[in-house]
Amino acid sequence: MSGPLNTLTWVLICMVVVVSLIVVVALWLALFGPRSWRRKLGGEKMVLIAGFAFPAVVLTALLVYGLATTRQLSEAPRPGEMRIRVTGEMWWWRVAYLDDQGREMLQDANEVHIPVGRPVVFELDSSDVIHSFWVPRLGGKMDMIPGRRNILRLQADEAGAFGGQCAEYCGGPHALMGLVVVAHEPAEFEAWRARVAQPAAPTALPAGVAVFDRSGCGACHTIRGATFNGTAGPDLTHVGSRRTLGAGILPNNQGTMAGWISNTQSIKPGNRMPAYPVLTGQELRDVSAYLESLK
Repeated sequence: MSGPLNTLTWVLICMVVVVSLIVVVALWLALFGPRSWRRKLGGEKMVLIAGFAFPAVVLTALLVYGLATTRQLSEAPRPGEMRIRVTGEMWWWRVAYLDDQGREMLQDANEVHIPVGRPVVFELDSSDVIHSFWVPRLGGKMDMIPGRRNILRLQADEAGAFGGQCAEYCGGPHALMGLVVVAHEPAEFEAWRARVAQPAAPTALPAGVAVFDRSGCGACHTIRGATFNGTAGPDLTHVGSRRTLGAGILPNNQGTMAGWISNTQSIKPGNRMPAYPVLTGQELRDVSAYLESLK
C-alpha cells in the first residue's frame, strides 16, 4: 500500500516480463528460426550487444531508479509530516506519537494508529538488541539498531488492521513479538487521537486499583491520571482499548488479562514481566476488571 514501493514493484515485474519475452523469442529464433537469423544471433556483435550492453543498461537503469525511489522512504522528516517513534524492546513495541519538533505527545504500546491516505514517518529505534519492524501489507520492513535511528515512510490506502512482526531474530520469544497497525479514516483518526491524549478517567473499581498498587505494578507501568509512573514496561493508560495483549499474541479482554497477569511466563516464556501466582482469584478479577476499564 505504500505508493513508491508499489510503483517500484510493478516496474520490476514489467521489466522481468519484457526481458523474459526477449529471451524466449531469441531462443526460439536460435532453434527454429531462419538460418540467417541464427547466424546473426551467434555473431560476435550480437553477443556484445545482447550479452553485455543490454544487461548492463537495463540493470543500471533499474538500480538508479530503485535507489531514487526508495530514498524517498528514508529521508529525514519534513515539516508537517506525521511522526511516530517505534522502539523495539525485548519483546514488545514502545510507540510514541511526536509533534513537528520530535517531542513526545503521547505513548502507547504494541499498536500503531495512522490515518488513511497520508504518509507517516516511522522513526525506528531499539533499546537493547537488533529488531526489525515489518508490516507486510503496508510494504515496509526496516531494521532497528541500538544507537541508530532509522526512518521509514508508510502509507495505508484503505482502512483496516494490518499485522506486523519483528523480522530479525532477537532471542527468547522473538516469534511472539507482534504488533498491529490500525488505519483509520482521517476524522476517525483525529477522534481516536483526541481520546487517547486524555488521562485515564477516574475509576469506580478501587479494589482493582489497590491490587495494582500493592503488587508493585506501578513501578514498571504508567497510567496517566493515576499515581503510577513506571517506564520499564508498556504505558497502560488506555490498555483496555487495545486489540491484543502480550504484543499481539492474545485477544484483549478481562479473561485473557487475568491469565496474562497470573502466569505471563507460561504464555510468553522469557518475557520481562514476572508472573503473579500469589494473587487470589478475586484479586485477579479485580485488577483485570480495572485494567479492562481503561479505555
